[in-house]
Amino acid sequence: MISFRRTRAVARKEFLHILRDRRSLIAALAMPLLLLMLFGYALTLDVDRIPTYVYDQDGSPESRDLIERFRGSHYFDVRALAGSRAVIERAIDRNEVLLGVVIAPDFGKHLAAGQEAGVQLLVDGSDSNTASIALNYAEALALAYSGELRSRAMNRRGGGELKAPVEPRVRVWYNSELKSRNFIVPGLIAVILMIIAALLTSLTIAREWESGTMEQLLSTPVRPVELLFGKLSAHFALGMLDMAIALGAGIGIFDVPMRGNVLMLFAASAIFLFGGLCWGVFLSAVARTQLLAYQAAVITTFLPAFLLSGFVFAIENMPWVVQLVTYIVPARYFVTILKGIFLKGVGLHVLWPEMLFLVAYAVVLFVIAAKKLRQKVA
Repeated sequence: MISFRRTRAVARKEFLHILRDRRSLIAALAMPLLLLMLFGYALTLDVDRIPTYVYDQDGSPESRDLIERFRGSHYFDVRALAGSRAVIERAIDRNEVLLGVVIAPDFGKHLAAGQEAGVQLLVDGSDSNTASIALNYAEALALAYSGELRSRAMNRRGGGELKAPVEPRVRVWYNSELKSRNFIVPGLIAVILMIIAALLTSLTIAREWESGTMEQLLSTPVRPVELLFGKLSAHFALGMLDMAIALGAGIGIFDVPMRGNVLMLFAASAIFLFGGLCWGVFLSAVARTQLLAYQAAVITTFLPAFLLSGFVFAIENMPWVVQLVTYIVPARYFVTILKGIFLKGVGLHVLWPEMLFLVAYAVVLFVIAAKKLRQKVA
């Protein structure tokens, strides 16, 4: 039977150690805010203010009107009117611009005659994703301008207003402004919790072995499960404080909408954090050295949480083999829960499969960590 008194004594010892190690405590509390600031501001998938050069070979009112359309769009930043196509090519080679717009001679004349008018788009394809998005923006702007000119021409001829046979009406749910920050910040919380949980506890057992205090613990009546609960409780409290800091920063600084239940968010975070802490203790018990435990924690937490959770890269676009691997990454399910609560406002009736996986993940890792710790104590 687990003794609450012995568990509390181990927890008190761990709390005192955390409070005495001021540098580690400050680092643990500052890490969520630091990571949120770094990734929240630096990591963005929004493509706007695209550096653009324009080469106008026509100089007609129609070509100048098209240039003003590019200037008036927040997607493009027209930095200069180039004097030749070679100027645009050199600027692309030097990474000064991403897009070059070349307006063909007699552009206005062809438009007035109802003929096709040429506009060439030169795009730096080094970053294929950004290049395709920029190309789509430019094509959409040119098509919209073309449709407007056709409508004007028909009005002048008395043919009435030109209307498209299909009128698309787009409604964006959950992230109506299409800000990448709104789905990056919730995903960051999962990455931060995973890193902190594993790093906080990956050094605990290894530190006891290196400092020689494990032998003293072995001479006490404390059982392995009590030792595990005691060490986890101190770091669990610190991890939940980090969660509150990250949540406050996400809502207060980055203005991420919070549409769901905060209590459910903290419940899911507690389960996920507990599993991460157990994984850190397991690594610490296996490694026995702080350096090896720290390296193993970074490799097994940060990389899967960052790359295989759907936080940045869509899982649907990954090869099927990698998609299968993501099913055993707990951060994948926690990211889904975070985005569901933050952006969609859904509850347990929708997210229960992900919650069930996190509970199973926490239980399994606790059992594994307890068995491994019992082997080390024996």
